[in-house]
Amino acid sequence: MPHALVLGLLAGLGIALPLGAIGVLLLAEGMQHGWRPAASGALGVALVDAGYAVLAVLTGAAVTAALDGRERTVRVLGAGVLTLIAGRGLLALRRPAAAVPADLGGTERRPLACLGRFVALTAINPMTAIYFTVLAAGLSATSGLDLTRPAQATAFVAGIGLGSLSWQVVLATIGAVAGIRLSPSVRTGIGAVGYAIVLGYAVLLLVT
Repeated sequence: MPHALVLGLLAGLGIALPLGAIGVLLLAEGMQHGWRPAASGALGVALVDAGYAVLAVLTGAAVTAALDGRERTVRVLGAGVLTLIAGRGLLALRRPAAAVPADLGGTERRPLACLGRFVALTAINPMTAIYFTVLAAGLSATSGLDLTRPAQATAFVAGIGLGSLSWQVVLATIGAVAGIRLSPSVRTGIGAVGYAIVLGYAVLLLVT
């Protein structure tokens, strides 16, 4: 079981470490609203990653078959959502930047809404499920991982969730710390760059 947990941790980090649109949004959330909302978003991302890992373990090749031929539709949908998020974010930056609380906190009502927002944003990328499906099949064939055994499957999924969560929380923390150390004008500039990167990911989804 420890072997399966370590493999899961590495798999979770593997999907989380590349700084994509979700990572950029987590950084921006931390800078603009503090640590608690951003950490809630990080939890939402990790929950979806773990959920897709469960799906991959339970359904295996059926996930890949279900999405076969629909990748273009998924990409267009994802690009549309990212464009909407970036557009709203850029418009919000036109308002005076609010100070981030010095305790790295946030408002009491935002964290739950932020969790739901990042769950939805992460869930529109089912290619993650294919990643875990292919990875699980490869590990089963080469590393002795037996996902038909409930204990190993549970440890593998838990490792994925923990691996993903650990890195997302790091991003949330970096954003929150930067938010209290940077002036409002600098945070606004960084936010504009971040949302421009999100728009870039939307374009990339459309052209690939």
